[in-house]
Amino acid sequence: MSAIAGGNGSREDARAARSGEELDAAAVDAWLKARMPHLRGAPQVTQYTGGASNWTYRLLYDNDDLILRRPPAGKKAKSAHDMGREFRIQRALMPVYPFVPEMYAHCEDESVIGAEFYVMQRLDGLILRKNLPRGLELSSEQVRGLCTRVLDTLIALHQVDHRAAGLEQLAPGAGYTQRQIEGWNKRYRDARTWNVPSGGKIIDWLQANLPQDETICLTHNDFRFDNVVLDANDPTRVVGVLDWELATLGDPLMDVGNLLAYWVQADDDFLARDTRRQPTHLPGMFTRREVMDYYSERTGLRPRSWTFYEVYGLFRLSAIAQQIYYRYHHGQTRNPAFKRFWLSVNYLHWRCRRAIARERG
Repeated sequence: MSAIAGGNGSREDARAARSGEELDAAAVDAWLKARMPHLRGAPQVTQYTGGASNWTYRLLYDNDDLILRRPPAGKKAKSAHDMGREFRIQRALMPVYPFVPEMYAHCEDESVIGAEFYVMQRLDGLILRKNLPRGLELSSEQVRGLCTRVLDTLIALHQVDHRAAGLEQLAPGAGYTQRQIEGWNKRYRDARTWNVPSGGKIIDWLQANLPQDETICLTHNDFRFDNVVLDANDPTRVVGVLDWELATLGDPLMDVGNLLAYWVQADDDFLARDTRRQPTHLPGMFTRREVMDYYSERTGLRPRSWTFYEVYGLFRLSAIAQQIYYRYHHGQTRNPAFKRFWLSVNYLHWRCRRAIARERG
């Protein structure tokens, strides 16, 4: 079974646009053909339903197959939905990191469709969701191989020479850890609704336990299985990485912490299993501890304690979920998938408090 890549979703996820998220196909078509004159016919437009952040559409022409990404409507963090930045990062990475789609065109003129957007190559491959697609079976050895290759893809990104790629001005770099804690705290507080906790004690603990050392490299900041494209003929081989909106110069251990926040094991509690979004429960898959150990063995980066990075990843994920829920809560999106995100926020804060208690012994 193959799936789309270059957007958020499998081929089955590409459907008519959600109400209120329709794309002005005629306007996009006219703008694109002025820059890509080889395009033929009118595009068939569908929207990928798997994403919870930027809106992603497939534009199927008679002779080409493209992906369009634009920010959502409503309250949003500009830094998390900067289409031009995401476009430029991937274009700069392509010569030195073979896992990004080709960038075609970027539109800053919001009058075209009501928002900035960019258009890129649609990769052909498989994107894993909560479970393996019907008809695909992997042995525990194959799952192990898939797991290591996905982690190796993240490690390869952390080893990219960002200066040689022309990305040294992407972000300040030094002081990243402190900025992230402060930034996600502010985003969470700005998007907080009455039905989620304040998070104050978690932030206080993170501030009090900031690591003394940080390594600065190129980080993805949203690296997980459903942002990885696999070869449809060999589902253990990675062919692409998607969703670069949060990429920056940061600490690689925090990138791993972000990954761990989504990593639900087979022996996790029922709430974690109920919210699992990727097949990290399969026999042969690493546990979170094995992910940490593998990363340390391959990179030589061995933190005094991984708990800080785990708690950071969980709190950050709660802030992302809360930002999305805020838009639903205030009627800025009608996507019913976001209705109960506030429950996930409460659960993630409980996970943070439990990890902190465990660290304190």
